[in-house]
Amino acid sequence: MKRTHTFLFALLFACASSSSYDPKPMNRAAESYVKLVLAMGEHDPDYVDAYYGPPEWRASMREKKPSLAEIHHGATALRDELTAMEPPHDAMARLRLQYLTRQTEALIARVEILEGKKLKFDEESKALYDAVAPHNSEEYFEGLLRDLDRELPGKASLATRLDEFKKDFVIPKNKLDEVFKAAIDGCRSRTLQHMTLPPGESFTVEYVTNKSWSGYNWYQGHYKSLIQVNTDLPIYIDRAIDLACHEGYPGHHVYNSLLEKNLVRDRGWQEFSVYPLFSPQSLIAEGSANYGIDIAFPGNERAEWEKAHLFPIAGLDASKAEKYYRIQELVNKLGYAGNEAARRYLNGEITADEAVKWLEKYALSTAARARQRVKFFDQYRSYVINYNLGKDLVQHYVERHAGSSPAKRWRVFGELLASPRLPSDLLK
Repeated sequence: MKRTHTFLFALLFACASSSSYDPKPMNRAAESYVKLVLAMGEHDPDYVDAYYGPPEWRASMREKKPSLAEIHHGATALRDELTAMEPPHDAMARLRLQYLTRQTEALIARVEILEGKKLKFDEESKALYDAVAPHNSEEYFEGLLRDLDRELPGKASLATRLDEFKKDFVIPKNKLDEVFKAAIDGCRSRTLQHMTLPPGESFTVEYVTNKSWSGYNWYQGHYKSLIQVNTDLPIYIDRAIDLACHEGYPGHHVYNSLLEKNLVRDRGWQEFSVYPLFSPQSLIAEGSANYGIDIAFPGNERAEWEKAHLFPIAGLDASKAEKYYRIQELVNKLGYAGNEAARRYLNGEITADEAVKWLEKYALSTAARARQRVKFFDQYRSYVINYNLGKDLVQHYVERHAGSSPAKRWRVFGELLASPRLPSDLLK
């Protein structure tokens, strides 16, 4: 018990509060939060997605290796100290306090899950990501499938017909890197027309296999990222822009770079030097990365740009591109089928094999993609809501504050990326 008391005393001292606003207590609380997140990373290998703060903080947590019980006690004490703080008058500082409090609550929830607490899918997503995805019935998805059935007539299953149609749009493996580089250049040039990025920012791309995800951004600090692309399954031509925007510009790479520049370096807010994956921050990160695709390529600009720039590089015939994008738009509406499969599977209502069948039927996944998706459910659980619900919430927020003006949308989008917003803030 002596070790637990020593650890808690250090945390309580670090987050001592003040009756009037003073940045020092918040900064001490931020240090405690970062160390707790790093300590959690010693128990949960997926938890710390990025860290570029003081290396001695991570070394300290690796040496002490506080137990889950110690982390839970420390995080609970930190949450109570933050809750007792008087809300600052400054708007950004007030957002900071709300953000740090809610992130700490999510840390507590994650500890409890690792300790064995059982939560239903919606309870878990609310506790970790500050949001709950809508429920959709089979009838909802069947209506969307009927629309697709009219676009792809035939006697085989709709999933088989879709897979056969899409085979003409697979990027050849020997063209993959060249196509991605062109997509990255296009996304970056459009982003730089509207946003000022930190000098020296850049990322590298690696091609990997045997992963449960299709792409991943590993932010490394100093405005640098490593982006990995999973080549286990065929990559279609539209995924080049998806991944280039989502993982790069104006997605994860830009989001993390702006947080580092505006909040960590300019303001000294060390809590943003660590990114806990299972937290409300992920809904903002994934939602903004997905909506960033529409920001960079609004309306039919994306299809026209891809036909002009990517199809020729990939050696693909663009004559059927119009139908391809029309079908993809319908397929994208099935996105919430993945959430529903994950919800039912993780709630114990269906088995893994039944989840695969659900995805094949209602998300029109191939068997291989459906099995990869269920592996993702196993590893990341309710995290799946962050992609589609996150995009919907970010889109709602940006367009409600900016209207139809592309320039204003870029401005509001950029302000969102550089501020400590929570998912619940996006509804305001």
